[in-house]
Amino acid sequence: MEAIAHARFQRYGSRKVEQVLEQIRGQSVQRVQEILILIPRRSTKLVGKTLLSAAANLQVKAGKKLEAKQIFVSKAWVVNGPMSHMKRVMPAPMGRAMTFKRKVCHLTVVVSDTKAA
Repeated sequence: MEAIAHARFQRYGSRKVEQVLEQIRGQSVQRVQEILILIPRRSTKLVGKTLLSAAANLQVKAGKKLEAKQIFVSKAWVVNGPMSHMKRVMPAPMGRAMTFKRKVCHLTVVVSDTKAA
């Protein structure tokens, strides 16, 4: 059985979140919580919250309490979100204003009660 959790419109770059996701795919939730403490990235907080949400969704779907050792991350991916509404202005030489876009990402975590092959 699988359960999904989404974190949409998060203020993180997708490349930096992907670096964290590479470390946790295929691991148990208990192992992932141990790993996330050691990764020096700010996006680990986002990944941890989304992972716990997916684990809680799986427990509700299963109708019983599952231990963190029994839940595995089967899939996890991140995609770029829309940057059109997050345009900002930064001062530039000679009184000009240069625009830049804030990065936004959508994170999806899928957990399962069976280990993926």
